Amino acid sequence: MAVTPLELVHVAAIAADDKKAQDIVIIDLENETDMCDYFLICTASSKAQADAVLEAIEEKVKKNCQEAPLSVEGKAGSGWTLMDYGAVVIHVFRPQAREYFRIERLWGDAPRVNFGLEGQAEPDSCDKNK
Repeated sequence: MAVTPLELVHVAAIAADDKKAQDIVIIDLENETDMCDYFLICTASSKAQADAVLEAIEEKVKKNCQEAPLSVEGKAGSGWTLMDYGAVVIHVFRPQAREYFRIERLWGDAPRVNFGLEGQAEPDSCDKNK
């Protein structure tokens, strides 16, 4: 990887924020699991917005980090799309799917990374049922 996982997740978060994704959460998993180093989780209010967020992330990461996703699973119409960059896994949810799966709750003890983005969630704001 030409850039660090932290740099890649930062670029992806900026791209999601540029497309007005909401409740952006970045979870630092470096010391929690061998699966990946970071999760980026965000919400898009519509299928069109989810498509725009996914496209923006892919384009901005390609341009700035020279990286392409290893795989993309799910469709924006299903409510949850996952983009796998190896050390960084990006989850773009529609509101109902995010509430249902609540994956940030599974990693509740893992530290959050705050880049100060407009759409970035306040600590615990995405997990009101904790």
